[in-house]
Amino acid sequence: MHQFSRLLLAIAFISISFNSIAQKQVLFFQTDWGNELPMDDFLAKTKADGYDGIEVWMPRSDEAKQKLKEGLEKYDLKVLFLHGTNKGLPFEESLKAYEEGLRYILTWKPVKVNSHTGSDFWTLEQNLAFIKAGQKIAQESGIPLIHETHRGRFSNTLPATLEMIEAFPELRLNLDISHWMVVHEKLIQKQDPFLKSVLPHIDHIHSRVGFAEGPQVNNPAAPEWKHAVEVHMEIWKEIILNFPEDTFTITTEFGPPPYLPTVPFSNVPIADQWEANVYIMNLIKKHLND
Repeated sequence: MHQFSRLLLAIAFISISFNSIAQKQVLFFQTDWGNELPMDDFLAKTKADGYDGIEVWMPRSDEAKQKLKEGLEKYDLKVLFLHGTNKGLPFEESLKAYEEGLRYILTWKPVKVNSHTGSDFWTLEQNLAFIKAGQKIAQESGIPLIHETHRGRFSNTLPATLEMIEAFPELRLNLDISHWMVVHEKLIQKQDPFLKSVLPHIDHIHSRVGFAEGPQVNNPAAPEWKHAVEVHMEIWKEIILNFPEDTFTITTEFGPPPYLPTVPFSNVPIADQWEANVYIMNLIKKHLND
């Protein structure tokens, strides 16, 4: 093939790739992790900064639940609920509580449920019991259930997650790859063969930037983290580009102290958590539109 023909093919492929990204609708969710604002103020600020919804744990009190429900309607925001396995209970009790909690959450009709599932101290079969039980309940509701890649859970490492995918090929995941960056002590690249086997199972992203020695860089806008941000961005774009549905969801999840480093002897954060989340949302939007 002539060099000019190869160039035309390359340009055509790039054009198709960017058009595919442009056609995707990406919904962004703000985390309430570390939030100290009253619910109405938190939701108002979330809406003003351009988010489509929030990701939260189900409130415990009836009053807090009512405020959340009213606020979501008032500001026209979607909700993605967190749910999880209680590792402090015996296995059978924990499984029963997990099922009951999931059934209640699904009555709220969230966009998705993001699950902190199982324990890295339990067997594959025990963790699989949670996944199968959750899948059955979620399928009955028609609402997607996704399992977060997270330290301390069944998905605490990349190989452990692949093992679960082999045991349960229908597994759908929320990729928070910042956990794996620190667990494996390296910036995992998009081309990693283990990661490539996981990517088709990703339905949601937590867009926090980790590095080889920690799950969260101190400020994603700082130039010293440029390479780490780029590595994460390449992975996120790969997932969004190849996602088979028209709408993809992302939660910006830079966390508060101690995830966010503080000044010694003061406990004062060295950066702003909210600004970091808005920054990474806008950076993702820019990359998808370039």
